Amino acid sequence: MNILVTGANGQLGNEIRLISTSSSDKYIFTDVTKQDGVETIFLDITDMAALRKMVKDHDVKCIVNCAAYTNVDKAETDEALCHKLNAIAPKLMAEVMAEVKGLLVHISTDYVFGGDLYNTPCKESQRGRPTGVYGKTKLDGEQNIINSGTDYVIIRTAGLYSEFGKNFVKTMMNLTATKPQLNVIFDQCGTPTYAGDLAEFIYKIITERKFEGNTGIYHYSNEGVCSWYDFTMKIAEIAGNTSCDIQPCHSDEFPSPVKRPAYSVLDKTKAKETFGIKIPYWTTSLKKCMANLK
Repeated sequence: MNILVTGANGQLGNEIRLISTSSSDKYIFTDVTKQDGVETIFLDITDMAALRKMVKDHDVKCIVNCAAYTNVDKAETDEALCHKLNAIAPKLMAEVMAEVKGLLVHISTDYVFGGDLYNTPCKESQRGRPTGVYGKTKLDGEQNIINSGTDYVIIRTAGLYSEFGKNFVKTMMNLTATKPQLNVIFDQCGTPTYAGDLAEFIYKIITERKFEGNTGIYHYSNEGVCSWYDFTMKIAEIAGNTSCDIQPCHSDEFPSPVKRPAYSVLDKTKAKETFGIKIPYWTTSLKKCMANLK
């Protein structure tokens, strides 16, 4: 099977590059940016004609959409572009896959939740009530895919980090190594997700054809729960950055145009039972990623 990966030069796309090298399927990596050392085909995912041509020329039967507008704060003043990338582009990809009776694997987010008060992990069936433009456009993208008639696997994830690009882990490794004191939010809890683990989950679904008969929405993040403060403390511990004085602080000390949920944890029961997977605990995966970074 020929598989098209969009947003291939991002965190998740790069992890899929690594894991797919031994695959008997053919992976085609696309993006609107270039990356040294790897082959990337330019593809504008908001251009229906370009999508159709790419799918036809390469006989694509599966798209893994890793592309998105992900700047949560900036999205509040850049709604048109955010909507185009997060809602319209998935609609176009879903329609193209429907035309060839293919599969769309789409990455969504825990930010589709947040408008309701809750203190238990969110299930796939829970109604999405996003608090900002980013979450709203991602939820619109999900609905557009569902309405397209194509086979799809929508995977909601959270707190993605990896060895690639800019992310929280890399930032905190640097700050705890260079700053004498640091204040980090402790009143927002969730689960960080190692992009390498998510890539393995996607790869398993495709390689073992486990998507057949299992169209739907699934949640995937690492196991466990932590605050941003706990996450930072563990990053500093693993890195050996013991001289930085890390202090907990309230989220209102870091004003943001978007209200983030105080508790944003995803229930992964459906993914584990449907696909027979075991999900690593967040500290286990963090150690693995940081070892690779070192």
